[in-house]
Amino acid sequence: MTGGYMGKLLFVDLSTAVITEEALDDKMCREFIGGYGIGARILYSRMKGGVDPLGPIILSGLCPAL
Repeated sequence: MTGGYMGKLLFVDLSTAVITEEALDDKMCREFIGGYGIGARILYSRMKGGVDPLGPIILSGLCPAL
């Protein structure tokens, strides 16, 4: 694992109270430096196009800079 990261991502679905843990890919750590970069990449890749920004299915992320 790249230094400075714990190697895990935590996803919390507030509508269903489901918590999912996923492994953090080394390649992503190298391509998108810091919590902001990784968080932006995850939100961009999982967000569907044309979603209402104030609608119920919008994604939100807490991505602290590391």
